[in-house]
Amino acid sequence: MIKFTPILLAIVYGLVMYRFSVWRTARELDAQSTELADPMLRQMCDQMAAALDLERIRVHIYEIDPVNGLAAPDGRIFITRGFYNKFRQGAVSASEMASVIAHELGHVALGHSRRRMIDFSGQNALRTALAMVLSRFIPGIGVLIANALTTLLAARLSRSDEYEADAYAAALLTKAGIGIGPQISLFEKLEQLTKSNSGAVPAWLMSHPKTTERIKALEALEAKWAQVPAP
Repeated sequence: MIKFTPILLAIVYGLVMYRFSVWRTARELDAQSTELADPMLRQMCDQMAAALDLERIRVHIYEIDPVNGLAAPDGRIFITRGFYNKFRQGAVSASEMASVIAHELGHVALGHSRRRMIDFSGQNALRTALAMVLSRFIPGIGVLIANALTTLLAARLSRSDEYEADAYAAALLTKAGIGIGPQISLFEKLEQLTKSNSGAVPAWLMSHPKTTERIKALEALEAKWAQVPAP
């Protein structure tokens, strides 16, 4: 039992740190956000709400400059002020913004935030176990290797979540009458909007899939659905 103590402590530590992170994030979002009131985007949200048989979809603006959307652990959906400003400037259409909201709704509906709590604690335990084993054979470097391996695992899990949320958003946008087109067109301009340089980073090191791969996956879904006969 004693030899498993470090792993058990790592799991407990991971859970505690996750809970603290959730609490801190909620406080920050409460202090720096307001509910979205834009009439065009509200119309898009109402279309998606009707498709989901919901009375309303609440979206908040997070007052930070980076272009991003996020789903909080408590289920709330946010777009950043920077992203909303791109919409106001005409760089992003209302339907493209709706695709971001649909994607974040996918993270909530698919339970990614809850699952990440388990993933986080499990990865912490795996990191500790690997470090213990590898350090016996490669003193000093074993810990670095363990950290690298668990980082790669976390990135792979995150990419899987993104593909799932993309597929959920595609289905929702289609049902709402908005379509997959805005989702694809946003991806085509996303790197320029975020001023990222993802092409210089190997895909297996990225927490998000390559944009080109996400577009291919959506186009494959669109082609697949086009072959399904109408009821």
